Amino acid sequence: MANPFLPLWEYIPDGEPRVFGDRVYIYGSHDNAGSDSFCDYKLKVWSAPVDNLNNWTCHGDIFHTRPDRDHPSDTDWTDYPLYAPDVVEKDGKYYLYCYILWNKGCVAVSDKPEGPFRLLSKYKYDLPDNLVEDGVFVDPGVLVDDDGRVYIYCGFEKSYMAELKSNMYEVITDRYIPDIIPADKESEKGFFEACSMRKVGDTYYLIYSPQKGNRLEYMISDSPRGPFTYRGTIVDNGIDYPAGNNHGSICNINGQWYIFYHRMTNATITSRRACVEKIEILPDGTIPQVEMTSLGFEDSLSPYKITNADIACVLKGGCFITELDKFTRVITAIKTGAVIGYKYFDFDEDYSSETMEFAVKTNGSGCSATIKILIDGEDGTEIGECKIGSSSGTYTAIVKNVTGRHSVFFKIEHNYEGWFVDWYKDRYLFELESFVFMK
Repeated sequence: MANPFLPLWEYIPDGEPRVFGDRVYIYGSHDNAGSDSFCDYKLKVWSAPVDNLNNWTCHGDIFHTRPDRDHPSDTDWTDYPLYAPDVVEKDGKYYLYCYILWNKGCVAVSDKPEGPFRLLSKYKYDLPDNLVEDGVFVDPGVLVDDDGRVYIYCGFEKSYMAELKSNMYEVITDRYIPDIIPADKESEKGFFEACSMRKVGDTYYLIYSPQKGNRLEYMISDSPRGPFTYRGTIVDNGIDYPAGNNHGSICNINGQWYIFYHRMTNATITSRRACVEKIEILPDGTIPQVEMTSLGFEDSLSPYKITNADIACVLKGGCFITELDKFTRVITAIKTGAVIGYKYFDFDEDYSSETMEFAVKTNGSGCSATIKILIDGEDGTEIGECKIGSSSGTYTAIVKNVTGRHSVFFKIEHNYEGWFVDWYKDRYLFELESFVFMK
């Protein structure tokens, strides 16, 4: 399953991946296409077998702050949006930790990891409200340690950690630690939001979003209470791509480590979709930074199968991915100079011909254009070009044969010369829907 790894219509940002039994679950916020605000009034969960990460199942809505056509509200004190949840298991029960915008958050419980979850309690504590963002517990990341003790990590622009009592929702007063990650606004690695805690062996990894940039950073400690030492960046969703916030975590699935995160769509930072990359945790505990790719859970993609445009991992020059309907997502706002990239395709090794055919499906906008097709980067080797007409349709070209594993990049140019050439440099030339290579 390529990135984004959930179906076209699903927007699950702030993903917290959890393996329970023989399935991996993704818990997160719920965005909407083209929305002008973050998140929704419901939470959803998807899961897949750990041995088949291309087979995701939707378990539906699991918690609500407003009634909908099928469910009552689960909160009688607020109807504000639900943000960035987390779920942990303890003693055979599954606990959902909710951040509710501008309101005191809560904990819900279920007998099953897929829910639905019933309200257990609001957070309870004997601390001044100004220490914990008026009780909202922003972006809760929860750890059930090997000894059974439970810790919650939270914060927006300032971080804090609290140990919870065995009831799973009440803070132990003298086990609260403010500024678990320094909140230096002048530092690119200073804390901003999106706490997520994982334990790997004897090491505690605190993943978070920093003050500056669109990255997921991590710190490590030999104690859940810190102190934590900064170690670096895991992934940056703003490299050669429309930037926005980031939120996610690491997860081991069948022996392979992954970083789950999200990307922006619909020319807004409030329509985010779930993505994933393979990572490596080295013997010294460090995680080398990974690039954004189109791969998702795959090792490589087949260029000989139809590739939907929306798995692009490089978008430069103002173009962006947008949803036309539940079945169709395209790259739009394509102007001359735009760059669109996909990483990585396996073109095989056993093909003796010198050429192959390329086909692309577009929506026209009354302009003609050229797609220059390159491998191994936007300044890589050009293998051909495809002329795009002014109307919607499928356009083809003969290109050089390629073998091996490569990224594929498209560089877009308009086809106009003469008096009005400058006018066309700002015209939207076409929309890209899909493409394929054919032997």
